[in-house]
Amino acid sequence: MCGIVGAIASRNIVPILIEGLSRLEYRGYDSAGIAVLNQGIQRVRAVGRVAGLQQKADEAGLTGFIGIGHTRWATHGGVTESNAHPHVSSGEIAVVHNGIIENHEQQRNRLKDLGYVFESQTDTEVIAHLIHHHYKQEHNLFTATRRAMGELTGAYAIAAISINAPDLMVCARQGCPLLLGLGEGENFAASDVSAILSVTRRVIYMEDGDVAEIRQDGITLLDGQGSPATRKIHVSDVSLASMELGPYTHYMQKEVHEQPRALTDTMEALIDDGGFSPALFGKGADQIFKEVDSVLILAAGTSYYAGLTAKYWLEGIARIPTSVEIASEYRYRESVPNPKQLIVTISQSGETLDTMEALKHAKSLGQGLTLAICNVPESAIPRASRLVFHTRAGAEIGVASTKAFTTQLLGLFILTATLAKVRGRLAPDLEHQYLEALRQLPVSVQHALNLEPQIQKWARLLANKHHALFLGRGVHYPIALEGALKLKEISYIHAEAYPAGELKHGPLALVDEDMPVVVIAPNDALLEKVKSNMQEVRARGGELFVFADQDSHFTESEGVHVIRTPRHSGVLSPIVHSIPVQLLAYHAALLRGTDVDKPRNLAKSVTVE
Repeated sequence: MCGIVGAIASRNIVPILIEGLSRLEYRGYDSAGIAVLNQGIQRVRAVGRVAGLQQKADEAGLTGFIGIGHTRWATHGGVTESNAHPHVSSGEIAVVHNGIIENHEQQRNRLKDLGYVFESQTDTEVIAHLIHHHYKQEHNLFTATRRAMGELTGAYAIAAISINAPDLMVCARQGCPLLLGLGEGENFAASDVSAILSVTRRVIYMEDGDVAEIRQDGITLLDGQGSPATRKIHVSDVSLASMELGPYTHYMQKEVHEQPRALTDTMEALIDDGGFSPALFGKGADQIFKEVDSVLILAAGTSYYAGLTAKYWLEGIARIPTSVEIASEYRYRESVPNPKQLIVTISQSGETLDTMEALKHAKSLGQGLTLAICNVPESAIPRASRLVFHTRAGAEIGVASTKAFTTQLLGLFILTATLAKVRGRLAPDLEHQYLEALRQLPVSVQHALNLEPQIQKWARLLANKHHALFLGRGVHYPIALEGALKLKEISYIHAEAYPAGELKHGPLALVDEDMPVVVIAPNDALLEKVKSNMQEVRARGGELFVFADQDSHFTESEGVHVIRTPRHSGVLSPIVHSIPVQLLAYHAALLRGTDVDKPRNLAKSVTVE
C-alpha cells in the first residue's frame, strides 16, 4: 500500500514528483523518497512525511529530467531510511514498487549467491537487483524488466530508471494499480490520477501483465503475452479543487460535510429518469437482473459493512437470497458456485486487492454475472465486471471512509429497488415512495450534520476512554459495526459492535462505568427491543449514548445521553445514522490528538494482501 509517481520531461521534474507524492501521501506515509538521473542516480529519502522529503531535496539542490518517487506504507522491514524507496542496484538502476513480492526470500538468496549486497529488509530491493542482473545480459532496460517480472510471484506496480538509459522509464503492473499520464513532450506514471492532475488529465490505465516503455515523445506498451497492446486513453474528470482542503482542518471533516452533495450526485441519473431502471447499471443489466436467483456481495472493511446493510434490503424488499462475504476469506475457501448468482463487488478505489482477487476467483468458478459498485469508474474492478454502478462521491483522501460509504449504501439501495422492480416486487406506489425518500435524503443527511455541536459534547466524554461498545439491531447493526470501526481506526479507542440482542450472551460482562455504550436506536420495529437491551446496560452501571429519532420517546437521565435526528428516515435510516457515528469518531480523535486523516499503521488504498 504505497504511492508511485514517475516523470520524464525536458524540464526539471523534481517539483512534479514532490507534488505528486504529497497527493499520494494518503496511500502511505511512513517514509518517502525520490531518485533522478543527473550525472548518475541522485537519491533523497526521508522517514516520515513528504514535507520532510521536500526539505531534504531542496537542501540537496536535486534536479533532473527523469525520475521516480515513492511514499511508503511499510510491509517488509521497519520504518527506516534504508528501507525507504527508491532502491538502487549497483549504482545503476533505481526502482520504486507498490505491492508484495511473495517469493522475495528465494530471490534474495539467489541474488546473494550472484554477489549482490542487500542494504534493506524490503522485498523491493530484490526487484532492483533482479532487473540489474538481467540488464547485464540484455543491455536493455525494458527487456530486463520484463524478464525480471517473469521471475516474481506476487502483486506489484513498478517503475524503474537506469543510468544506462537516461531517456527511458519502464513501468510494469501485476495486481496493483498503475496508470500512465500523457503530456506534450513529457509523460508520467502514477498509482493514482491525483498525483499528475497538475500536469495532465489524459491517462492510460495499465492492465495486469502490462509492461510500458516511457519516453518523452511516447509510450510503448506490451501485454502479458509480449504482444503490442493498445489501451484506451481516458480524460480524467477529477478536479484539483476537489482535492484541496479549503476551509476545513482535515480531509475527513471535509468529506463528512460533502455527503449531501455526494449523495445528490450519485442519485442524479435516477432522479432525472424518474424511476429505478436497470440501465443505471450498464448494458444488459435488465436481462441479467431477470436471470439471477441470488446475490453474493464481496467486499472488505467499510465496504463489507455496506454489504451487510444491503443484505437486509435485498432480502426484505427484493426478496432475493443474499450472502455477504469478506473478500479475503471467500477466495480461500471451498464454495458452491452458482452461475445464476449476481456477484456484487464493492470498493471505493476499485483497486482493493482482496476484492479484485475474490472477483477473479468467482469468475474462475463460472460465475459471470458480475456487478461493481465503485467510486473510480475506470479502475480495475469495474473494468473486470459486466455491470457497474458509479458512486459519485468524488475524491476521498481521508483514510477513514465516509462519503464513499454512504454513497455505496445509496448504490446498494438503488440496486435493491431495481431488482425488486424487475422481479415484480415493487408496486408503483412503493416506487414513488422510495423516490420521494431519496429526494429527501440529502436534506436528512444535512440535518444529521447539524447535530455536530451536540456530538462534540459527547466526544469530550468519550475521548478519555480506552474501550467502547456499539449496539444496533436489524439493518442498523452494520451501522454500529461501522461506528466502532471509525472510532478505533482514527481515535485508537478499542471499540466493538454487537447486535443489541447479543449483549446478554457475553459482552455484557464488559459493561461497567468505564465502558461507554453507543446505541443506534431509530424509531423502527425493533425499538422496544433495543430499549430493553439498554436497560440491561444501565442495570450494570454502564453509560449510554443513544442516537435516536425525534419520535423515539427517549428521556435523558443520569447515565443516559440522547441525540435525536429530526425525523425517522424510514428505509434509508442506515444512511442518515452513519453521519453521527462518523462525527463522533472525528471529534474524539481531535480531542485525543491523533492524525485524523492518516491514522497509524493504515493506508487508504489496500493493494496488498
